[in-house]
Parts: sequence; structure tokens; C-alpha cells
Amino acid sequence: MKKLLSYISTPLFYFSFILALVVFHPIQVICRTLFGYKAHKVSVDILNYILMRLVILIGFRIKFNNKVDLPTNRPIIVVSNHQGTYDIPPIVWMFRKHHPKFISKIELAKNLPSISYNLRHSGAALINRKNRNQALAEIRKLGKLIADNNYCACIFAEGTRSRTGKLKQFKSGGLATLLEEAPNALVVPFVVDGNYKIEKNGKFPLSFGEKGSYTVLDPIEPSAYTAEELTAKIEKLIRTELGQ
Repeated sequence: MKKLLSYISTPLFYFSFILALVVFHPIQVICRTLFGYKAHKVSVDILNYILMRLVILIGFRIKFNNKVDLPTNRPIIVVSNHQGTYDIPPIVWMFRKHHPKFISKIELAKNLPSISYNLRHSGAALINRKNRNQALAEIRKLGKLIADNNYCACIFAEGTRSRTGKLKQFKSGGLATLLEEAPNALVVPFVVDGNYKIEKNGKFPLSFGEKGSYTVLDPIEPSAYTAEELTAKIEKLIRTELGQ
């Protein structure tokens, strides 16, 4: 029965997901062009809330764990593990008060409705993984942006997604660069648990009836650590939360 439901629900989910992206693309353009950054941000927040909730179409059940009251008068760096495409909408929604900006590969800034437009105009760091100097310059620009505006930078410290859910070793370079530009930032570990199960059998069919959770851990003051020590500490905290 679960397999049958997977085959039935997957096309509906993909149709709804793509439709949301297509519909919100002109909405984003209109909001930004006519009303500016704040209106554009609201449209992006609403889109990501919808995308986050669409997983109900494949029977995916979500649990949110957030008992942390984060300040809005200082920059924040969210350091997360990465399990798939569907990690991003919950982060956008849960940290919406903090104006989350992502580090993304530059290829995603083209040809994707809604997603590419937002990446190009939201302040994201668009990095070329084959050009280290360009990548560092983009991350530095993001660090300055969050420092100047008390915004939030989001980084997937594994560097790439884990398709099995098993945590990969965290890399400290991105976090170190952000902290050089925003040394007063509060660092917040974020745990994605279970999203990899959605695509455990590939893109089609998506696995029906799985469950996942998103957990905000206690923030860390970075001043007492080197970037390497801080990265190792966050990795250990997330690994413990995942039971690994």
C-alpha cells in the first residue's frame, strides 16, 4: 500500500511544488519592483511556508523543536546539516524574523522559477565551487551584509547533502569567513532529521509516509572558540541530536 501511495502522491506533489514556484515568480518580481525589499521578503516567506507544508501531500509528517528566543539586534549564523532540497523552506520560515540568506552554488541562480530570482536579489552568496577566490569574496560580502543589517546567514557545513542521513564531517572555512566579517554574530546550530528519507528511493517515486524534524539548538557565543573548535563543537552537538 505504501508503494502504491508513493506512486499516486508523487506526481501531485511535484505538480503542486512547481506550480507554487511558477506562481510566486511574478509575485516576487512585482513585490520587489514596486514595493521594495520588505514586500519581496514577505512574498518569499509565504512561498517557503507553502513549500514546507506541501510535503503533507506525500504523507511527510514534520515536528518542529524550537524553544530558543533569538535576538534580532545582532547578526546570526545558522549552521545546519544538509539532507536534501526540502531542508531550505523550514529554515526560511523558522528564521524569517532574522532575514535568512544562504550560501548557494552559483548554478542555482539561473533557470529556476522563484528560486533563482530570490537568490539573485535576496543577498545570497552565490559561489563558484571551482573558483576559491570568488567563493570567499561572496561569503565575505554575505558576512558584511549580516553584520551591517543584523541579518542571518545560513550555511550547510557539510558542503553537500547527505543522501543517507549519516552526518558528514563539517568544514570550517565558510563559518570562519563569515565570522571574520561579522565577529559579533550569534551562532545557532540547526538540526535536520529525516528529510533524506523523502528521496531514499530516488526522485520518483518519493517515499510516502515518512517523518522528519527540525530542531533549533541553543546558540553559541563564538568568541571563546577558534573557527575549527566551533565547527567541531557544532558537529558534535548535531551528531548527538541525530543519535549518531
